[in-house]
This record gives sequence, C-alpha cells and structure tokens, in this order.
Amino acid sequence: MIRRLFICLILVLPISAHAQSVKLNASEIETLLTGNTAVGVWQGAKYRQFFDADGSTIYAQEGSRSALGQWRIDPTRNEFQSLWPNDSDWEGWFIMEYAGDYYWVSKSTPPTPFAMLNGQQLIAPD
Repeated sequence: MIRRLFICLILVLPISAHAQSVKLNASEIETLLTGNTAVGVWQGAKYRQFFDADGSTIYAQEGSRSALGQWRIDPTRNEFQSLWPNDSDWEGWFIMEYAGDYYWVSKSTPPTPFAMLNGQQLIAPD
C-alpha cells in the first residue's frame, strides 16, 4: 500500500509542478501578440482581435461593428496596453499563461481566457 502511494506521488508531483501560472514579460507579450489574432469570449460575446506590428489593433465582435484602436507594450510594467477612439487613457492588461492557456488579467476584471491564432484571422471559418 505504501509503495502504491509513493508511486502515485512520484507521478503526480511533476504534473502539479508543471502547471504553474506565469506572468508574461514585455518581450514575451510582444512576441505573442504582434501580427497575430486573439480569440475568446468577452462579456458573453465571441471576439477576435488582431494586433498589427504598426501599433494598430482591430477588435471584431459577433453582431457588432469592428473597432480600430491602438496597442503597445509598456516594458516597465510588463503589460499590454490599448487605446480606443473614445478613451482618454491607455488601459493596461497583464497576460498570464497557465497550462498552455492564456488569460487577460487586470485590476478590474477576473482572468479572462483567450487563444492565439497566427496571422490576421478576423473572420471565423465556417
């Protein structure tokens, strides 16, 4: 019985040690976002957001008009920031990775999962 317990612990410990949440740093965020499309659900609606290398971003949500904004990385805070037409200030978000999944994290919202697609993929395939 003790031997079985020991074997189970040996198998479980590496798995639990591997599944740690990691806050991405500025260069990791830039590499992840630049030229790629984030896909997820925001406030109950599916969205896609493309991050162009020129600092522009397009947010496309099902059933709504697309919005054109700006994005940047703040290396001192290790966060992604966005600015939309009606905003007066840049809004910052941390990006966390947990078990291969990505999450938007801010002070005002709970962690929100998203996936990344290579390139500009604003239109969902049928």
